[in-house]
Amino acid sequence: MTSIEEFNDYRKRMNDVILSKNNLVLKRLWNLDTNTYDDGALDRKTKEMLGLVASMVLRCDDCIKYHLGKCFELGVDTAKIYEIFSVANIVGGTIVIPHTRRAAEFWEELEAVGKSESAD
Repeated sequence: MTSIEEFNDYRKRMNDVILSKNNLVLKRLWNLDTNTYDDGALDRKTKEMLGLVASMVLRCDDCIKYHLGKCFELGVDTAKIYEIFSVANIVGGTIVIPHTRRAAEFWEELEAVGKSESAD
């Protein structure tokens, strides 16, 4: 199992646990989060890239992985990802560098898995 699969499986499993408790506030928050990234004046791809920058500046590794996965699904290329990393590091400062390293590692894995899946 790849770290991508582990991350996605854990996220889904725990979201299911949390949402199964029927807490109205948490359900509304999850719904708001989902709807925020729908197409609007900004398209989903742009919103995911913005989410990635914000997650890096806030130093949330889970959020970074999530947005990297969404960016990958939406066809964001590596050059754009590294520009996003650049913006996040300028805005967030050098404290973002360790998160950039982990983000780069996760992006490399996304690309490797994507290449192996397209070769099948």
